[in-house]
Amino acid sequence: MSSLTRRGFVGATALISAATATTGAVAAPPAARGRTASAEAATTVRPGNAQYADLARGVNQRWVGAPDWIAVPRSTDQVVAVVQRALDAGKRIAVRGGGHCFEDFVGSGDVRAVIDLSAMNTIHYDARRRAVAVGAGARLGEVNEQLFKRWGVAVPGGACPTVGVGGHVSGGGYGPLNRTLGLTVDHLYAVEVVVVDSSGTAHAVVASRSGKGALRELWWAHTGGGGGTFGVVTRYFFRSPAAEGTAPQRLLPAPPSELLVSTVVWPWQDLDQESFVQLLQNYGAWHVAHNTPGDPEADLYSHLAVFHRSGGAVALNVQLSALAGDPERRLDAFLAAVGRGVGTRARTVERRRLPWLMSTQWSGFADRPTGKRIKGKSAYHRTTFDDAQASALHRHLTRADYDHPGSGLLIAPYGGRVNAVAPHDTALVHRDSALMLMYVSEWAGAADDDRHTGFLRELYEDVYAGTGGAPAPGRSTAGAYVNYADTDLKDTRRNRSGVSWQELYFGSNYPRLQEVKGRWDPGNVFRHALSVESTRQRRGGR
Repeated sequence: MSSLTRRGFVGATALISAATATTGAVAAPPAARGRTASAEAATTVRPGNAQYADLARGVNQRWVGAPDWIAVPRSTDQVVAVVQRALDAGKRIAVRGGGHCFEDFVGSGDVRAVIDLSAMNTIHYDARRRAVAVGAGARLGEVNEQLFKRWGVAVPGGACPTVGVGGHVSGGGYGPLNRTLGLTVDHLYAVEVVVVDSSGTAHAVVASRSGKGALRELWWAHTGGGGGTFGVVTRYFFRSPAAEGTAPQRLLPAPPSELLVSTVVWPWQDLDQESFVQLLQNYGAWHVAHNTPGDPEADLYSHLAVFHRSGGAVALNVQLSALAGDPERRLDAFLAAVGRGVGTRARTVERRRLPWLMSTQWSGFADRPTGKRIKGKSAYHRTTFDDAQASALHRHLTRADYDHPGSGLLIAPYGGRVNAVAPHDTALVHRDSALMLMYVSEWAGAADDDRHTGFLRELYEDVYAGTGGAPAPGRSTAGAYVNYADTDLKDTRRNRSGVSWQELYFGSNYPRLQEVKGRWDPGNVFRHALSVESTRQRRGGR
């Protein structure tokens, strides 16, 4: 049997089936590919073309755009040309990578030109930069497969294989390897970006970690400043900061060759409020206790999936290296710590060893959402759940007036190697957190939008009632994750914390991001509901 995925929570035991394996990215020689693609125009899809209905939408079916045209470029030169064409025609631009955005950043009604990067998925070794180059249209599953099969290395990206690297990396990126290897952006050496200068001219630049001045600041902004703000990223270049030599096998870390994975569940019928609160607090407390870089348990990663009781169970998916110490004993000790005092034993659904690449397709983590309407929210936690937070979760997840198994939250560990990096070394400021929470609801029909979004808002705002309905930075919570975009945080009727959405997402790094925005996108060409605003824009500019 396969285990609970990130968002799909159905059935009495909260289990779903794994989907098909991912497809590897094409690895054509970059020079030849660039010359061929640059000599041609990007494919343009307009209303009435067969591809339009598919390309006008992403994974989240709440947002279906109606742009005048959608361009599918295959090279950076083509992206430059497409951006210039849109600017000259006065059309607002949006960019789509994997299409997993929770909000209408691409599907907004005023977006008239969409750039779909899915054809830019080439992965190759760039000898001049001593880095692995990844096209911004590649999916995480493609990246995992190509990096490991060709060079035996990995970057610590997210668990959903269909997510595009574009927005994922720009927002920071985290996943099952983050506690031992850090965030995705901790291995980002450079970005190739199409930007627009003050004259309205589009051109491409490469900004790197080893650069200076404005170019280095542009690289820094792409290490957690969010996608769709500074330009169109066309390629990412990955090389770990301490890597030496020229062999790609030595430029990025190697993942563990084998993992022990397991799924256990606690049926909701066996959990009352006291036992549920104990379970949540145990899970959080273990990760707080093992939060420091280099902790012996840093290779243990898990998801605690806590969805409405109509789904049948609370599920815990776990992986850890099968090569470190006694993995079976370590897993037993972790499960015992999480279950201590709960009063009911967890039921083991799955326990086995998997080679690393196969583990990236394991259904415990590898979610492939499709064809659903989605609302999401997020929170960083520095401490485990207090009584009020855990009780609020229990209250809403057991409500009798709501019975949808696709609504709840997924709790994952942060910390470990993530917290070894100073909060200002990258744009992602949340470097002292122990837990990452994704609140989510998925459903099928538009008629149910208000019901499900309303439930998720009530749940979230009740959990953070003590800080004004949002995870305001403080002793317990630390803000929100920009990749789980939530425009509710801009609404002072919902976010009553007195903390702006900019501080929740970017903390004290926001003024620096504003400077980068003003320097590299002075005309505010690249914007959406949660994009960084330059100081000039806040004073009333476009």
